[in-house]
Amino acid sequence: MRVLVVEDDASLGEALRHGLSLEGFAIDLATDGDTALMMADVNDYDVLVLDRDLPGTHGDEVCRIVSARPAAPPILMLTAAGTLTQRVSGFELGADDYLPKPFEFSELIVRLRALGRRGPVNVPPVLTRRGVELDLFRRTVRRDGATIRLTPKEFAVLEILLRANGGVVSAETLLEKAWDENANPFTNTIRVTVSAVRKKLGEPGIIDTIPGSGYRIANEASA
Repeated sequence: MRVLVVEDDASLGEALRHGLSLEGFAIDLATDGDTALMMADVNDYDVLVLDRDLPGTHGDEVCRIVSARPAAPPILMLTAAGTLTQRVSGFELGADDYLPKPFEFSELIVRLRALGRRGPVNVPPVLTRRGVELDLFRRTVRRDGATIRLTPKEFAVLEILLRANGGVVSAETLLEKAWDENANPFTNTIRVTVSAVRKKLGEPGIIDTIPGSGYRIANEASA
């Protein structure tokens, strides 16, 4: 899941980037409203974590602009402004959730994962296909009852493929959704990561490579 964190406190922003990356999120960081709007224009984010009191374009205006766009990502307001009136005004601007500072990091993670399940079609908390069960909240993977241990990036790649429900996912999409803006588009990381997931899931193999197009979880008939 790719998340844009907009936070003008540099130390808090870097702490969020580091902590959320360890939990398997791909994190981009903006420290002002103008940069946040630019990044939201050019990247397809799954969730936007938005501080309210930002330099440049105010966080309220960022929320209003982004939430009005077609296929806008869910927005989580993360701010010290925690009164009922302030929370209500945030929702009226288009926010989908609200977490006042100070907050528990574990709660932020759960809220992000819940928001990430939203989309044109709601994603179930446990993704299943071809004997594989991926639990989005417990961050566990099992195949035919056996536990499979994946790295955060391997988990992210498998999650994206399972979300596609048998559809083909390009390498570019995997790179965009599972890695941050610093990822090298010419790297072989995707191929290496998919290969590692295949190996850990075991036989029979369930990840097809579609030459020139990308990858998919195989249908039963193609196994």
